[in-house]
Amino acid sequence: MQVTRLEASGLRRFQRVSLAPEAGINLITGDNGAGKTSLLEALHLMAYGRSFRGRVRDGLVRTGSDAVEVFVEWREASQGRQRRAGLRHSGQTWMGRLDGETVTQLGDLCAALAVVSFEPGSHALVTGGGEPRRRFMDWGLFHVEQGREGGFLPLWRRYARALKQRNSLLKAGSGGGQLDAWDHELAEAGEPLTRHRQGYLDALQDDLSSVVGELAPSLGNASLHFLPGWRRHELSLADALLLARERDRAAGYTTVGPHRADWRIDYSALPQRETLSRGQAKLTALSCLLAQAQDFARRRGEWPVIALDDLASELDRHHQRRILARLLASGAQIFITGTEPPVGLVESDVAPALFHVEQGGVERLITP
Repeated sequence: MQVTRLEASGLRRFQRVSLAPEAGINLITGDNGAGKTSLLEALHLMAYGRSFRGRVRDGLVRTGSDAVEVFVEWREASQGRQRRAGLRHSGQTWMGRLDGETVTQLGDLCAALAVVSFEPGSHALVTGGGEPRRRFMDWGLFHVEQGREGGFLPLWRRYARALKQRNSLLKAGSGGGQLDAWDHELAEAGEPLTRHRQGYLDALQDDLSSVVGELAPSLGNASLHFLPGWRRHELSLADALLLARERDRAAGYTTVGPHRADWRIDYSALPQRETLSRGQAKLTALSCLLAQAQDFARRRGEWPVIALDDLASELDRHHQRRILARLLASGAQIFITGTEPPVGLVESDVAPALFHVEQGGVERLITP
């Protein structure tokens, strides 16, 4: 995928900003606080419905603006078509359009543009709670199973609706017959949903092993382990829900099921699941994201857009070189922000498209 146009208004420091990126590497420089990261946030918003810094209402909308508006045009090489999407998000409500048509499901809009982002908070994929790891699995499945009959997205929506209804009944203290019906619906959607997630992580294993072997060989072999959200090897989801019903009534919400799913990575060189250092966690998170991008490329016939925020401050020179060499070989469109170019780019013979952010605007620089 190649973004050919990015426009935003009401975005943090920018009243209005426009960018016409190139196919290869796009380097965005500027002083700290100038707004470099905000440009990547705009891309991330279109692809995920949220900023990688958090919710839209947590500072993404410029002070004095009612909403942030993002417009993106991109080319899909595998399909040979040009696409465009627009999103207006106030932090409370949103409106979206995709290829000239109004979108009623935010997931449909986000599934159109594939962006893989690595930023200073990405280590939370490994060290944080389960939510970012569930989003990781679901993002991959949304994209690689697009248009597939009986695919992941309809199951995910069906499960989410049933979970909402069951939790409402539990909170209200309602009884058995209605809960039986929603238990059945959760099990009917949750069992195949879980098989999709298990299959996706299994498919990532070889890619992850390859990336870790290059970026963090000292950690040894990497193994992905899926945690389905209930004792799946002992119980069906229907039985797990029934056994947990009294506990769920006391808690007021559903305590077992795919909404509690998770995964972890074990390394052969770290016995007894030794805690990763911050640097190891960053490399592990980046390895997961690159493995996901490789899997996407193999299944979809083109790489997603890669966004690397402040790469030079997050990784040492050795790893910068390795990552950039790998991405340059892929042919992916890459966005990199920083106060200065990363060393791996300086040492290469690649001439990136240069952009400089200053005083609420972006200027295209002429490559020497």
